[in-house]
Amino acid sequence: MFATIGPAYASEICPMAFRPYLTAYINVCFAIGQFISAGVVQSMVDRTDQWSYRIPFGLQWIWPAPLLCIAWFMPESPWWLVQSGQYEEAERSVKRLMADFEKPKAAQVVAMIVHTNDIERDIQTGSSYLDCFRGTDRRRTEIACVVFAGQILCGAPLAFSATYFFQQAGMSTENSYKIGLGGTAIALLGTTASWLLIARFGRRTIYLVGMSFMSVFLLLIGLLALPGWKQSIANTQSALCIVWLLTFSLSAGPIGWTVPAEVSSARLRAKTICLARNSYYICQILANIIQPYMLNPTEWNWHGKTGFFWFGFAVLTYLWAFFRMVETKGTTTFSLHENCLSLTNTFPGRTYEELDLAFAAKIPTRHFAAYNTGLSHKSPDQLHAHNA
Repeated sequence: MFATIGPAYASEICPMAFRPYLTAYINVCFAIGQFISAGVVQSMVDRTDQWSYRIPFGLQWIWPAPLLCIAWFMPESPWWLVQSGQYEEAERSVKRLMADFEKPKAAQVVAMIVHTNDIERDIQTGSSYLDCFRGTDRRRTEIACVVFAGQILCGAPLAFSATYFFQQAGMSTENSYKIGLGGTAIALLGTTASWLLIARFGRRTIYLVGMSFMSVFLLLIGLLALPGWKQSIANTQSALCIVWLLTFSLSAGPIGWTVPAEVSSARLRAKTICLARNSYYICQILANIIQPYMLNPTEWNWHGKTGFFWFGFAVLTYLWAFFRMVETKGTTTFSLHENCLSLTNTFPGRTYEELDLAFAAKIPTRHFAAYNTGLSHKSPDQLHAHNA
């Protein structure tokens, strides 16, 4: 539930300039959780009693209480309220998200949301799951699903089972857990650093470059396994896994959360993200079934050659992204949210209205970022007057 509602809610309550950062922050939360869990498990390595597994399981129950308390005070999404016809509630929700000196502009923000919702109604008529596969939304659903599934197809099952991989490579259990803990720490730093890349480069560029580097690392892991086992080779493979984690955290990890929230239409956003996340889980379930067989010495016993398997899927994902994944950053020089929050144009991007029009125009992938919808000149007062 949190994995599907999180990106949709984050993208709807924040200003456009902050949209990629807040959606990418979801991946930071996952990285924090992985780091904490790796630290807890590593501290239990020397225990041989029942508490070695009871303590990690028990610590999971700490988090629901504070999360529920925070959720109680969260404002409702103004986009959902507009789609439900609750315009006054939408304006109150927007005011809760704005500073006191900006609250008089809340009506203009709601007008922009209403205007975008009206455009989507003209483009499409329904808001069911079937509508995610009709018309222009079919392309948007495809992008959201494959980008999310790409978080698995790029080789994550191998890199995130690094502790077991290190053990099969000849490392001691204690050292394997320590390196695994270090890997999660690097992943956390990488995810945080990805905000710097998002500010400077497009989502598509980051995804493609990251996928290409991860493919190379997986290929090297496989090639190093060909001569047979050597401790030096095993150490190099382990280092490549850590570098892969860093690359993933800079690219496919955060972008996998940002793009689905941006390419989905407002009326189908929750459903599109739900379908996209389900595509991720389907790939994850299948990967979790076959991954242990690849590394287990009593089964397929592939060891580092597992890298070849995931290299193939990573290359296929790269090719798909090259031909099908659109750039959502764009070159917009005006945003209603930016105007209302007195922000500058430091973080160019596209409004949801512009994305709707670009998809409706069926702009080719390579020309998507440069497509000019002609909306950048509209002021908040013009949109407010249009919807009045």
